[in-house]
Amino acid sequence: MPKKRPAGDGMVRQKKRGQWEARIVVGHKDDGKPIYRYVYGKTQKEVLDKLHQRIEDYRGVELTEDSKMTLGEWLDKWLNEYMLFTIRESTWKAYETTVRLHIKPCLGDKQIAFVTTADVQRMYNKLKKSGRSEAHPIHGHKLSDSYVRKIHMMLHEAMDTAVKERLIVKNPTNGTTIPKTNYPPKQILTDAQLEKFIAVVMQDELWRDFFYTELTTGLRRGEICGLRWSDFNAETGHLKVSRTVLVKSGGGLTWGDTKTETGMRTILLPPSTAEMLRERKKNSYSEWIFPNLYKPEQPLYPGSAYNRMKVLLKRAELPLIRFHDLRHTFATHALTGGVDAKTLSKILGHTNASFTLDTYTHVTTDMQKRASKIVGGFLDDLIIKEDDNG
Repeated sequence: MPKKRPAGDGMVRQKKRGQWEARIVVGHKDDGKPIYRYVYGKTQKEVLDKLHQRIEDYRGVELTEDSKMTLGEWLDKWLNEYMLFTIRESTWKAYETTVRLHIKPCLGDKQIAFVTTADVQRMYNKLKKSGRSEAHPIHGHKLSDSYVRKIHMMLHEAMDTAVKERLIVKNPTNGTTIPKTNYPPKQILTDAQLEKFIAVVMQDELWRDFFYTELTTGLRRGEICGLRWSDFNAETGHLKVSRTVLVKSGGGLTWGDTKTETGMRTILLPPSTAEMLRERKKNSYSEWIFPNLYKPEQPLYPGSAYNRMKVLLKRAELPLIRFHDLRHTFATHALTGGVDAKTLSKILGHTNASFTLDTYTHVTTDMQKRASKIVGGFLDDLIIKEDDNG
């Protein structure tokens, strides 16, 4: 039996027509036969230079036979074998749609081992200009910047897995340029607006408890809809946040873990909110704190909460905002009220306090200005006292 050629082993030869060819062993098939990568050049020096670069690129690498897969084949395998039971059903369906409609038409037939950063960049540019088959009322046939970013993040994860599984040497999504995120501006209810909104909320018997809880906790919409009575400790006033309600792509509801691991948290409710829930529990016949008004065996439909919020905002003569802006309103008023970023981060279920600070930079900037005035005033008072004593 011939000796197995080690990965990294290279060979150079001149072909009949004068062109130089070099090959390097980059891995082995299941039967032990080598997997080669080839480079070509007009001169021996040119091909040797390319060979040495390839040797460096593949140093310490042992590719498998799966490296012959096309990108489309790998993404199908990645979705069905690596991601199927590790992400939410809605996320999996979104990934599958992205692969089918956007990635496969551009690069699906290309062998994964030969997909380059330039290939991926060209795909991003093409999708940005003409990624929609049907015209969007705002973007036309262009894909939005945020959607291209989502495609990048998904493909980056899939290619990282391909590197770990020894299908490719390096992730070709690294080094690409993707559109910057343009998030819609946060709309925060001012003190006066919040007072008007709460006044209207307190007059709505069916929705009062829901919106008062939201305004005093800053929960994500799916999180507040997913609260069960088993999550509420009536004695201590603690509330456990451990699930979120999602709308299925085909309609209907599903619920699962919160957005992130740090999203699973237990918070201490303000006394007024805890007392409100205690009173609510006395007359509740559902396992859900905020059940569907027509089907109490089910949680509240997230869209219903947003629709009711629009009605209440209109009634209060306030501008239309997103439901998530109620969360921003809570966080902003908490920070300006003196709650430190670390504590607020835990209440909101953020990954860390720095993310909270980055998200609410506008608030911390104002707080710094006020702090400088306080410190400046304090020092001015000291200087005046010293002058008086002198």
